[in-house]
Parts: sequence; structure tokens; C-alpha cells
Amino acid sequence: MRWYEKLYVGEQAKKHRYETIQAVRNGRPMGFYVLTPAAGDRNLLDIYPALTLKLPYYEKQDLLIVGIAADFEDASMLAGRIICEVYKKTGGYDVNSFLFGKGCCE
Repeated sequence: MRWYEKLYVGEQAKKHRYETIQAVRNGRPMGFYVLTPAAGDRNLLDIYPALTLKLPYYEKQDLLIVGIAADFEDASMLAGRIICEVYKKTGGYDVNSFLFGKGCCE
């Protein structure tokens, strides 16, 4: 698991940003959600309950976490915010190019 250099944080998650990040890193991801670049070509971002990261399939994946959110609504709003930023800065919706072009990872 890698963390985006300029991690996006949902409005509700801002209050507990540090605790949320530590919980995900330490495998105690209670009710949080994480956003990652889309695994498929048809989506822009993927939203996962952080508990999903403890499943064997996801533990083996090299996921890049680009955002954290307190709940699904917060995650949806955050995804919208990221996509709007991508569109404003690039005029398109190529989220992956935008994220990887800005610099990523720990």
C-alpha cells in the first residue's frame, strides 16, 4: 500500500486525519473509506471501505491511496472534488495522468 504525496482528505475526515491514516496503516481501518485510482478503464476513481484492505486479495495489491474519508458520503464528495480539480486544471477527466503527473507515493 502506498500513499499519495498530496493526500486528499474528506471534509468530515479532516478532524481526525492523523488518526485515520494511522488506523489504515496499522490495519485497524474501522469505518473509514479510501479512494484509489480506478482499477479499470471505465471508472475515474475507486472507493473502498477501508476494511476491504484487510482482505487477502487487497493485501497483495499495490494500491495507491489518494484520499481518505470518514464515510461513503464524505468519500463521494471527495471523489467529486478530485474530479472537478482534474477538469479545472487539465480540461479533461484523465485522473490517472493528473495524479501520476503531480508526483505520487510515499
